Amino acid sequence: MEVFDLGAEARFDPVRHVENILGRIGEGDVAVACWEPGQTSPYHCHPNATEIYLCLEGGGMMRTLEREVPVRPGGFVVHPRGELHEYVNGPARTLLFRVRYGVDMSTRTKSWDGNPEWRARTEDIAYFGAG
Repeated sequence: MEVFDLGAEARFDPVRHVENILGRIGEGDVAVACWEPGQTSPYHCHPNATEIYLCLEGGGMMRTLEREVPVRPGGFVVHPRGELHEYVNGPARTLLFRVRYGVDMSTRTKSWDGNPEWRARTEDIAYFGAG
């Protein structure tokens, strides 16, 4: 058994959201994702892992190619393997509990509007193509 106090594990940064991985369990990991107002995640996917977010406090919008949905306390979103998604935080500090599971937790990032310093890695370019 693993036991965590998500509030005590929260870590915030004024520049970027923080995903504090709390443990690796079986074929996955669990984390608390901490967001300051207006922060945005990379537009990314996990080709070989499912990712689940549960909103504990705060909230924002989760976007995929097909839709945009509000994320509020008590709500959760499930991204199947390979689904491109990004999270845009709302006006309040937010805590999301995140679970990933699969054969490989690697991330492929297509873009990151909230981070002007981001540059595509070679493996991201190969995965998404040059255009």
